[in-house]
Amino acid sequence: MTAVRHQTVDGLLRGSARRVPDRPAVRYRDRTWTYAELDAAVSAGASVLREGHGLLAGDRVATFAHNSDAYLIAFLACARAGLVHVPVNQNLTGEDLAHILGDCDSALVLADPDLAPRVPDGHVVRPLRDAPDAFLTELTEPTGSTRPAGAAGSVPYEPSEDPDALVQLLYTSGTTALPKGAMMTHRALAHEYESAIDALDLAEEDLPVHSLPLYHSAQTHVFLLPYLAVGARNTILDGPVARDVFDLVEAGLADSLFAPPTVWIALANHPEFDTRDLRALRKAYYGASIMPVPVLERLRARLPGIRFHNCFGQSEIGPLATVLGPDEHEGRMDSCGRPVRHVEAKVVDADGADVPDGTAGEVVYRSPQLCLGYWNDAEATKKAFRDGWFRSGDLAVRDPEGYFTVVDRVKDVINSGGVLVASRQVEDVLYAHPGVAEAAVVGLPDARWIEAVTAVVVPRGEVTEAELMTYARERLAHFKAPKRVLFVESLPRNASGKILKRELRDRFTAG
Repeated sequence: MTAVRHQTVDGLLRGSARRVPDRPAVRYRDRTWTYAELDAAVSAGASVLREGHGLLAGDRVATFAHNSDAYLIAFLACARAGLVHVPVNQNLTGEDLAHILGDCDSALVLADPDLAPRVPDGHVVRPLRDAPDAFLTELTEPTGSTRPAGAAGSVPYEPSEDPDALVQLLYTSGTTALPKGAMMTHRALAHEYESAIDALDLAEEDLPVHSLPLYHSAQTHVFLLPYLAVGARNTILDGPVARDVFDLVEAGLADSLFAPPTVWIALANHPEFDTRDLRALRKAYYGASIMPVPVLERLRARLPGIRFHNCFGQSEIGPLATVLGPDEHEGRMDSCGRPVRHVEAKVVDADGADVPDGTAGEVVYRSPQLCLGYWNDAEATKKAFRDGWFRSGDLAVRDPEGYFTVVDRVKDVINSGGVLVASRQVEDVLYAHPGVAEAAVVGLPDARWIEAVTAVVVPRGEVTEAELMTYARERLAHFKAPKRVLFVESLPRNASGKILKRELRDRFTAG
């Protein structure tokens, strides 16, 4: 593979198409694309976006859609056309959705028909899947069609290949209510792909299944794109449905799977888990949140031939930063591993000084995988970078062998099922209810969600848990709404009046 410093995202696909043109690249439902067909569709899509829709290099194109082959082609077509792709969580509504589309100033929104009505007025929307739009229908014809390669556009668009060009904005929530767009270049993602291939033992003979949402950087940038770079046979699913995964494994069509702990828990608890023949599953990957050790032990006991990797990082670094390999789990099951090939990491105190091994501090990164900063947010960019190091917001301990263990978060962000939820936004909604005097939202341990969004409320008058949960669900995306509401007489505060959320977590976790 060409040195990653010279690579573009779509160029990695082009390399695979040259090496293995007739090998199946992607299967989705009843459609299969060879590497040559996929590469031709990407060029055709780039032509349609630039010539058919009149977009200019650097324009932002948002994708608000479910998993599909069209989603993948849209991203790669944007990359080849010199456009900036903006993946949008398909669960978003209201303020969050409007903020992302407005903040990136999207020139075009590619939306699935069932999601398009959510897009605020004033945005140019084109259908992405199962619609008569020329871009879509000609990019989702199955293998064996009579369509000549590249027919979707008059002439396949061939941009100048600039690895330092912006290719994607990855919006990620922080402690504030509104998401921030991490600016990713081709060069950054290409480095991250090489790190993933190396640290996760991704190989062309693997049969990976991709069931998590493609808007999420982990599924796309740690697995799908690196697997396309090595020339593997990929299967995209609509979602992580246990029976679908079991069927693929038993049919010999899948031997590699990534999922957050919530999905692994669902697979392990499925009534067919102990009866299906899953011996073909060779490689298993987990990340996005902490895997409960008992669950990991049960999975390893049931599938003794499987090799587990723990993946850790965040969107701003592509997102893979550290990996705990299958031969490194013993004695350190709670560790997130060591930095991958292109990442330097260390633990520092509040002043940015290195702390001794065994001492908790903030993890900071230096890497060519890092984003350039946050789109339209110079202040947040300045706060995130210090002396060339990116401040992760995670508190961790490093041991003398270089293994990191995350112990807490600097920011009050809840990791619920692998999706980050800003507690302040939930609190703002609750504070608008007349029955709430004060509210603090924290993440509490949960068997399904790992961390359940939990509201601790000081009531004003008569109000019930059910009333507040319904109120929140009507105003927030479902993954942000509280799973529980706990009532207290007062909230703990420090001398300066700041609510002590750790004290709340400790109190209700213990009780």
